[in-house]
Amino acid sequence: MIRALAITVSNRAAAGVYEDRSGPVLVELLRSAGCDVVDGPLVIPDGDAVEQVLRDSVTAEYDVAITTGGTGLTPTDQTPVMTRRVLDWEIPGIAEALRSAGAAAGVPSAILSRGLAGVASRTLIVNLPGSSGGVRDGMNVLRPILLHAVDQIRGGDHARADPPSDGEAESSAEIA
Repeated sequence: MIRALAITVSNRAAAGVYEDRSGPVLVELLRSAGCDVVDGPLVIPDGDAVEQVLRDSVTAEYDVAITTGGTGLTPTDQTPVMTRRVLDWEIPGIAEALRSAGAAAGVPSAILSRGLAGVASRTLIVNLPGSSGGVRDGMNVLRPILLHAVDQIRGGDHARADPPSDGEAESSAEIA
């Protein structure tokens, strides 16, 4: 069973200025990606609240905690800073793939995202952009690797189609 938490980081949505639109999309896409339990979306302001909610998600032993919002360049976009405080290690390939996918989808500003991905204890944490489109693009990147990543964090072995024969080198695709 995979438990996920969806977190919307938005000062304005948290203050009731407008409705959270990306969080509900994230919840639905996490369910369709194979998460058995998806809580949220929690709507919180950026800053210290992000660090606290991520720490709480680790304590609650969520397998996955995904944020949407707060990854841009404005002074109030603090989600990556707060996320880095919680992570034990980063997974730069995920963050790079998210930015690349956004740019490939025709959003040049996607490369400006400061979003991170990594692991804290046994929780996979990923920062997605704050738009519904950014969440969709991001989940298109995460969907094919999400279950494998959770399995690896839990200590699972690397999946193989055919084990290499004696003396056969492993391909880079099998190593990941």
